[in-house]
Amino acid sequence: MKILAVNKFYYRRAGAETAFFDTADLLRSHGHSVVPWAMHHPENAASPYSGDFVSRKEFEGPNTPAKALRAAGHLLFSFEARRSLERLIVREKPDIAHLHNIYHHLSPSILGSLWKHRIPTVLTLHDFKVVCPAYTLFSKGRPCERCRNGRYSNAVLRRCGKGSLAKSVLLAAEAYLHGPVLHSYGHVDLFLSPSRFLMDEVRKMGFAGRIVHLPNVFLADRIRPSRSAAGRRIVFAGRLAPEKGVETLLEAVGGLSAEVRIIGSGPSLAALKRISERQTLSSISFPGHLPFPRLVDEIRDSLFVVCPSEWYENLPYAVLEAFAAGKPVVASRIGGLPEIVREGETGLLFEPGDAAGLRRQMRRLLDDPGEAERMGANARAYVETSFEPNRAYDRLMAAYARAAERNN
Repeated sequence: MKILAVNKFYYRRAGAETAFFDTADLLRSHGHSVVPWAMHHPENAASPYSGDFVSRKEFEGPNTPAKALRAAGHLLFSFEARRSLERLIVREKPDIAHLHNIYHHLSPSILGSLWKHRIPTVLTLHDFKVVCPAYTLFSKGRPCERCRNGRYSNAVLRRCGKGSLAKSVLLAAEAYLHGPVLHSYGHVDLFLSPSRFLMDEVRKMGFAGRIVHLPNVFLADRIRPSRSAAGRRIVFAGRLAPEKGVETLLEAVGGLSAEVRIIGSGPSLAALKRISERQTLSSISFPGHLPFPRLVDEIRDSLFVVCPSEWYENLPYAVLEAFAAGKPVVASRIGGLPEIVREGETGLLFEPGDAAGLRRQMRRLLDDPGEAERMGANARAYVETSFEPNRAYDRLMAAYARAAERNN
């Protein structure tokens, strides 16, 4: 089988890209041909198909009015992406297309090209973009469902485009265009939801697409586990943004005797550093974004990992990578997190935003490294069983078959 694999970035940037590359590796290991298609970027992996990639687009940073207008047009509907993809389809004749993160840099405009050429199409939902113009279902510091049933004007009223009226209008326009106007998502034969929570939530929000629960491919063997509990080091790894709950973590570690490593970058970095300067006892450091091998080393050297999110997480790779390294996770009880962080088995849970509750759970593991070690062993066994490659492959092939049946 020849699979067209689509994602806007072609390097390991975040969870969507990890799923994209691990899925492609799994498919190739079973003898399938994978044709990647993405956007040009200096960090891209090498690919014989890079000549078919679309030109690089950046939506952040300074821009002239003319450049901003062109970027807005591309975000809404990319004629360049459609033309590029159609050329690739005609030449390669894929049997199926598996899409991941396509928004903005490629745009849902490409879905019409796949439908035109009768290519069965599956799209993995890595976030809430199909029901939320701003991806996150998170507004003004808390989960938000105001755009339920296509009421996307709320994104404008609440300035969900990073506080900008112009960006918010553009995001709402995109949602209306590819929703009730063009029905672009109707060209997808099957949506794959990595967590049951996300599947249920987008349905509750009024999304009518055909969705099945299918966990992302995760190749746990890429990470060598550490079986022993290590010191008093706590690790957070992820994007430093308000919805990730890192401010709650910093409040919770105040008064604890522990080393805290906040790994990652993002818009909240400067504010978080200022908060950390006021803490007592805990040693807090910000090593920034780390390449994957160094990130794994940091996790393996920790006692446990913390995921204090305050938005609806899906199936975060930060948790799966901690499990693969043999480390338990202390996570907020929100979104898809309780599906994998099982209380007392693979980690501990606390209510999102509850710094005192988080402190109690962290102190529990700091005071009993043996319990952390036991949970870490359970966590490794969980990912080895639940994400076993042959099992993941069979589930993926079943999903592809369902998409092909609907397409015929």
